Amino acid sequence: MVHKKEHWKEELYGDEVREKLLEFAAEGWDSIPEEERDEWFSRFKFWGVFHQRSGQESYFMLRLTNCGGVLEPGQLRAIGEVARDYATGPADNPEFGNGWVDFTTRQSVQLHWLNLEDVPAVWEKLESVGVSTRSAGGDAMRNISGCPVAGADADEFVETRPLLDRLQSDLRGDDALANMPRKFNISVTGCREGCAQDSINDVALEPAKKLRDGDAVKGFNVRVGGGLGGREPRRARPLDVFVDTDRAYDVVRAFVELYHDEGNRENRSKNRARFFVDDWGTDDIREALADRVDFDLAHAGTDLREEYTYNAGKHESHGKHDHVGVHEQGDGAYYVGLSVPVGRMPAEEAIELADLADEYGSGEVRLTRRQNPLIMDVPEAKLDALLDEPLLETHSPDPDLFTRGSMACTGTEFCSLALTETKTRMAVMLRWLRANVDAPSDVSQLKIHFSGCTADCGQAMTADIGLQGMRARKDGEMVEAMDVGVGGGIGADPTFIEWVRQRVPADEVPGMLRNLVEAFAALREDGQTFREWVDATGHETIIELAEPEETTYDDPCLTDAKQSWYPFADDESPAPTTPDGTPIQSDD
Repeated sequence: MVHKKEHWKEELYGDEVREKLLEFAAEGWDSIPEEERDEWFSRFKFWGVFHQRSGQESYFMLRLTNCGGVLEPGQLRAIGEVARDYATGPADNPEFGNGWVDFTTRQSVQLHWLNLEDVPAVWEKLESVGVSTRSAGGDAMRNISGCPVAGADADEFVETRPLLDRLQSDLRGDDALANMPRKFNISVTGCREGCAQDSINDVALEPAKKLRDGDAVKGFNVRVGGGLGGREPRRARPLDVFVDTDRAYDVVRAFVELYHDEGNRENRSKNRARFFVDDWGTDDIREALADRVDFDLAHAGTDLREEYTYNAGKHESHGKHDHVGVHEQGDGAYYVGLSVPVGRMPAEEAIELADLADEYGSGEVRLTRRQNPLIMDVPEAKLDALLDEPLLETHSPDPDLFTRGSMACTGTEFCSLALTETKTRMAVMLRWLRANVDAPSDVSQLKIHFSGCTADCGQAMTADIGLQGMRARKDGEMVEAMDVGVGGGIGADPTFIEWVRQRVPADEVPGMLRNLVEAFAALREDGQTFREWVDATGHETIIELAEPEETTYDDPCLTDAKQSWYPFADDESPAPTTPDGTPIQSDD
């Protein structure tokens, strides 16, 4: 039986949703019939408008889309001004205040606490500088990932910006393909580090070369069916297909159309593209793609996967594991990668960052898959002055080990799926780890990723140390907890974490992390990274070393477990409210 959401989408979806959303915004929150809200909220997601969780009725999250992480001059400033003027709510966050920008793991931006009535004005401001929210959520092609320094990287292997731009305009922009069976992720990697993370995307292009008529031709190998969620992760599997840059678009589109036409629309727990690849197999998919393109598919070329260093657990002498720091571009200018803890930046700081990008660079800012921004095109003569700016003390290009490696999803602060609060907890944990844990001075990377549930938007499965939100009983009380795993990573041979402890109360996790890091420091070989140490150490030994422990760490919301309307509010929820914050009285 077709899932009910398919019936909703058949009635109205894609570009047509915008007009209806604008009608509701003009008439106000109460104009959405209560019995129809689930279906309208499902449709709104296509335009990046997500209703927040229970207790926060009438408030929405807005997700933007910017292909490959590129924010052109003026765009970040407009986003920051929207966050300042419209993305403030009825309660302050104890770490971040009110009104901020969240950088995401798909190189985009999320804003919270928006009122539906303000969406038209927000769209007008964003779209005036070329920022869209179209296809940012729902059963659609999501923001396309690419190397954030594509076109500027000094060591770029194959150019990807023209291809990314075409995928954005012609493929994601095609309303006939708006209604996918489930959300769908595309990545294009042209660099040698593998920073677009091809192995965890539904369809991915990885850099490769192939001999043709005696000459080496640069292009891509094609992979399909990668993903993380639901505790059923998959590595994207090779299709034994090589395409040059002129034909890459056609092959990606062919797979998108195949999944669009043949994907499962009945069982939503088993219909992501990775399960589609499980069912069909790569041989049949390759044959189907051959029927859909008007040229012969070449067999795979020689890939560069052995050179991948991005979150690959290799020593930094092999290459970059992220984009933080000062790096030379191909044109002799520099980009400066800042570290934004858990990807959250207050609105005023985002505006200040846009000002710095204008003053010291070209005005362009790019976003990475590790929730960090890059200031692009900085002349060497301006580097020292930029590095002396106060904002770079807060969001440093040379951060401590723990801050640099941290990522976190949205969590119960706003997400209806999450089981635990994430961003504020991670910020507090980072402060405690910095003060209480001595890591080896020669270690430059320790990736700690925190997801509030098994959907794994925080990419815990690919971390050195992965945390996923759970609940547990402690002293007779329900508390927020985490499952903890180690040994994940993205590289030549991607690996997912192995669980070492489950349902660890949140206040015992920092002590566990300290025990694990101190064991690593004491037992590692010279120059060994955490990932290498985990690989060389037996799993049972890791379990013994990863001992949970109560410490001086004070958890910010241990017993909330999603009981309140907002993890940091003691009063009753005012929601739903009018745009000025006045509670809307029920008709009952």
